[in-house]
Amino acid sequence: MRLRHIEVFHAIYLTGSLTQAAQVLHISQPAVSKTLAHAEQQLGFALFKRERGKLLPTAEAHTLFPEIELLYRQLQGVQSLAQNLRRDAQGTIDLAITPALGFNVVPDAIAAFQRQHPGVRFRVQTVHHDEILPTLQQRKADLAIGFAPPHYPALTAIAIADVPIRALYAVDTFPQRPQQLSWHTLVQHPLIDIFDSGPVGQLIWQQLEQAQLTPQSTQQVDTYFIAARLVARGLGCCVIDTLSALGNPAASVAMADLDPPLHCPIRALHLTDKPLAKVTQSFLPYLRGAVTDLI
Repeated sequence: MRLRHIEVFHAIYLTGSLTQAAQVLHISQPAVSKTLAHAEQQLGFALFKRERGKLLPTAEAHTLFPEIELLYRQLQGVQSLAQNLRRDAQGTIDLAITPALGFNVVPDAIAAFQRQHPGVRFRVQTVHHDEILPTLQQRKADLAIGFAPPHYPALTAIAIADVPIRALYAVDTFPQRPQQLSWHTLVQHPLIDIFDSGPVGQLIWQQLEQAQLTPQSTQQVDTYFIAARLVARGLGCCVIDTLSALGNPAASVAMADLDPPLHCPIRALHLTDKPLAKVTQSFLPYLRGAVTDLI
């Protein structure tokens, strides 16, 4: 099957109509009908049968569709990559950031930067740490910023800051509002489980393992935002990066340093074979400044 055959087959399979498939593909209905006939002639079997005014997939079409769908998505990825390679990035900073950086750090850095460079445009998207590499490879962003992201041979890492990991607790849990809490004290209370949430969670879990501590966890979540909201409702304590803690304030919640302390680095990453544009490089000091101002 040729690429055009695949596009037409995919559109008809999903819409069940030559007319609707033509609308999806922005071509004429006769062109869709002709392409389908050519595909079936080459394959040697029918792909659809007409019944009550609809085109219904044959058994062979149902068998083909999973592979066609996979190939179709790959084609869309290639088209997206090509479009991103063609775009004019001059005067534009494309960022991919992990959620914690979106509460205050990146908005503060962009605001400070644009006061000095009002003509520069920003495009910002949120990604999780395991999405950083494909996001950069597909040219969906020029720079990705996150907590201690995985090391990839194809990426260059730029140090931004080391952020303290802190404990969030409901004021009712520790009415004396301690400024510091030990890990041993924390595990005597319900500790919301966010250990599978990425690099910060991995650091927390390693610390607990090294101290041979087993937390009481009745709540398991995968985002620090939810963990902070559960703490605010008195459902336990959580260990969280300072940026997420400051981005989710609540009158019923207080924050304490950890004993012993724990930090997680923030790094900016870009493809090694795609050096950063000068305008993007000039944004990095503002990013560092925004983190420093908060912590």
